[in-house]
Amino acid sequence: MTRPFRFGVVAPLMTDLPTWRDGVRRIADSGYSTLLVPDFPLTQPAPAATLATVAATTDLRVGTWVYASPFRPPWLTAWEAHSLSLLTEGRFEMGIGTGRPGIEDELRDKGIADVPSPSERLGQIREVVARLRDLDGPEVHTPVAMAVFGPKARALAAEVADTVTFVLGGQPRDEVARLANDFRAVADTELALAVPVVGDTVAPHMAGPGTDPAVWRAADAMTVLPDDPAAAIEEIQRRREEMGFSYFVFGAHVAESLAPVVAKLAGH
Repeated sequence: MTRPFRFGVVAPLMTDLPTWRDGVRRIADSGYSTLLVPDFPLTQPAPAATLATVAATTDLRVGTWVYASPFRPPWLTAWEAHSLSLLTEGRFEMGIGTGRPGIEDELRDKGIADVPSPSERLGQIREVVARLRDLDGPEVHTPVAMAVFGPKARALAAEVADTVTFVLGGQPRDEVARLANDFRAVADTELALAVPVVGDTVAPHMAGPGTDPAVWRAADAMTVLPDDPAAAIEEIQRRREEMGFSYFVFGAHVAESLAPVVAKLAGH
């Protein structure tokens, strides 16, 4: 099945509030489906409060990109996600993963001495989703997006997720195609592709500080798009046709420049 395109924007609050609000309104007016915020505790307002604000002032869907499972007890993440589903009248999507590289040190810095192993973090995700489904009951279904890479994470995502995004850096096209096509062989799940690099710019909170756009372009990495709208449209269409990616996520810094791309492809 060919899924229609949709587009999301990762838009952390990194400016003064009025400037950020204006940017959110422009995103809403440009055809994007979803506004997303990362889970970087104490560097910005908490995800739930931020997303509730967006949902109250726009008709955008909202989501976490993504909750890091070890930051909260599973029951708390599930309760927060279910609450957001209710308060946004079904417009919330829970993105969740086991945490970014180096999260072990971050957890210790925040007073979490008993750092869970990667397999324990996957177990936390399973418990979050199970508790969320219990809270949702038969009347609500909070979509779950999982950020995955390894085989155990991919297997869990095939079981519990509505949307899957692969945690990528500079991996070349053929490697990403194998990941995507192998996953599509076992699960009929929406595939999302986070694209932190557009042209020569790198989105904050979507790629590491040492990211070199030239190196990723040379590798034909799927985490890069050209900044020319016509070329970006062609490449996005190719990625859906060859790999099944239909949900593309960009940084807020390129949302306006890619608005013609969204206008051309969203919903088709």
